[in-house]
Amino acid sequence: MNLPSTFEDLIDEANQLNLYKKLILQLNKDFLLANIDLDFHEDILPTSLKFLLHETVYKLIQEKFTNYLNLLYIIDVPEKQVKALDGNDTLKLSEEVSLLILKREWQKVWFKNNY
Repeated sequence: MNLPSTFEDLIDEANQLNLYKKLILQLNKDFLLANIDLDFHEDILPTSLKFLLHETVYKLIQEKFTNYLNLLYIIDVPEKQVKALDGNDTLKLSEEVSLLILKREWQKVWFKNNY
């Protein structure tokens, strides 16, 4: 499986395979497991999804770092990939982490659909 490299590619692939709603459900499931109060509506527009996810990750990094780490653990974002990011700019970091979260969630949805 080749992971999409951008948010737009990921959303395009999810829509082509009719798995966008399952991606949203997977995100909701993992955020609930991490005790983070964020519930995306199934019909959320991709642009709104990107904005809300980015905003939430940014707030977690700034205000609730332990919850942020717990979320990454529950979603199973590879630690190596997170450590490879530049942490000097929190806004940019939260955007990159949001993409890593979506990629990992996409992997889960894709594998469940194909196997």
